[in-house]
Amino acid sequence: MTLRQSGQGSEIDERLAALLTNVNAVRAIASAVEGTIGPKGLDTLLVDRYGEVVITNDGMTILTRMDVNHPAAKMVINTAKAQEEEVGDGTTTATIIAGALVTEGFNQVARGVPVTRVIEGIKIGISRAIEYIEEKSTEVAGAKDPLLRQIALVAGRDNEDIADLVITAAEMIGEEKLKDKKFKFSEIITAKEGASNQVFAGIIIDKKRLNEEMPEDIKDPLILVIDDALQPEEVEEEALATESGFRRYMELQEEFRQNIKKIADLGVNFVVIDKGISDVAEEILTDAGITVATRVASSDVRKVSEHTGARPIKRTGLKKPVEDLVNYLGRADRVYEDEKLKCIRVLGGRGKPIATILVGASTEEVRGERERICNDAACSVQAAIRGGIVPGGGAIEIACAREVDKLRSSQRGMQAYGLLCVTEALKRPFEQIVANAGFNPLEKTGDVIARQTEEDDPGLAVDCETGDVRNMLELGVIDPAPVKVHALRAAMEIACAILRIDTIIKKKDEDESDGKKGEKSYRSLEEGF
Repeated sequence: MTLRQSGQGSEIDERLAALLTNVNAVRAIASAVEGTIGPKGLDTLLVDRYGEVVITNDGMTILTRMDVNHPAAKMVINTAKAQEEEVGDGTTTATIIAGALVTEGFNQVARGVPVTRVIEGIKIGISRAIEYIEEKSTEVAGAKDPLLRQIALVAGRDNEDIADLVITAAEMIGEEKLKDKKFKFSEIITAKEGASNQVFAGIIIDKKRLNEEMPEDIKDPLILVIDDALQPEEVEEEALATESGFRRYMELQEEFRQNIKKIADLGVNFVVIDKGISDVAEEILTDAGITVATRVASSDVRKVSEHTGARPIKRTGLKKPVEDLVNYLGRADRVYEDEKLKCIRVLGGRGKPIATILVGASTEEVRGERERICNDAACSVQAAIRGGIVPGGGAIEIACAREVDKLRSSQRGMQAYGLLCVTEALKRPFEQIVANAGFNPLEKTGDVIARQTEEDDPGLAVDCETGDVRNMLELGVIDPAPVKVHALRAAMEIACAILRIDTIIKKKDEDESDGKKGEKSYRSLEEGF
């Protein structure tokens, strides 16, 4: 009994009902993104209740913005989020393979194969596929390797301007920084309407100066970063009603004024504040000719600190002597407000070198998509530097399928049926790529398998322009190995988790006290999403 037959109303063993429900939900999720994969993948239009739209072919964007209620579907989306967080790309591939594993697994279980044996086979097969990818991966020769541009082009959906931006930034940052596990290449990307594409040594603070009277352009500034609100310490209202409380209030106000004057005495030119600022502080700093940016995002506060060498300080830290506060200051070549883009640029910091990729766009909708494309390209480049490259275009997945099939032929026991699930699932990304390009997936899959076997070349796949079987490395169709490895591992984990579920029970709400509350719930499981 196949999934298709089961969904058409054939009688199903009651123990498979929960599994079928989950499988249908997972397949629906996979079908929502599979049309976007490959160079000929199309876009998806997402519309909310207010009519606002997002046009994208980014799998992660589609998955996170879909209106999903089914718990199994949410499990798949959470797995995709983990993929995005770990390597920044490959969410569509992971989702497609997961959907295929679950579907094929159900078909085997419906035939009578024990679920545990299917899962064992899936784990064995995916492990062998991962080993094969790691065996066939090739290291890149640093940040200036010309292959990186091809990776940026593939991940950046053939946007040459974006690929050039990413590669320029990678060369500026350097291989050592890109291999740092704490550094995320995608975090240096900013997209702005009306901007011109640019890579520069510095950072952008997505804020304007506090008021127009503050200096707009500062050369060789001293920079103070306050990881706090720049406001006086508070006194409780009840205490203010007493003489001692009011006296304490006045003391704190005067102390605060003196602390603000210290900032001017230090020669500070630019102050970055994590939270708000009092009117008193704004007045004193404005009169002193000091530029201030308030309510700056935590990520930008961190970047300013690292780039300028400033040490973030709390407002209470301003009580320290002036000679001690000097050690908290950062330096840069220039700080100025970009009136057109409504942001502040900090250039030439004396701390850690950092680059910013500024991506231009014409409209808000285009801005979001171009930023997502640039993020994918940056993540792919970083992953390639960290873990090497493999042929793209579905070639390596087909090669893995061949390896797993060899393993299946020598496998004894019912785990072989799980290996068959892996073989079929590994073919799905390639099949969908060629289907999106307008070719017959069955025909092209057979052609590629025959040619790979004949020539012993795992780099062979289909040129989506001509339909011919070509070497993907020679065509410049390259993928980062870590993206493929993590996608397979994520797909295996979610598939095994869903296949293990044979009963679904609605739990009561946690705040339920009498057993009668909690009637509100997600739509019935039979509805899917």
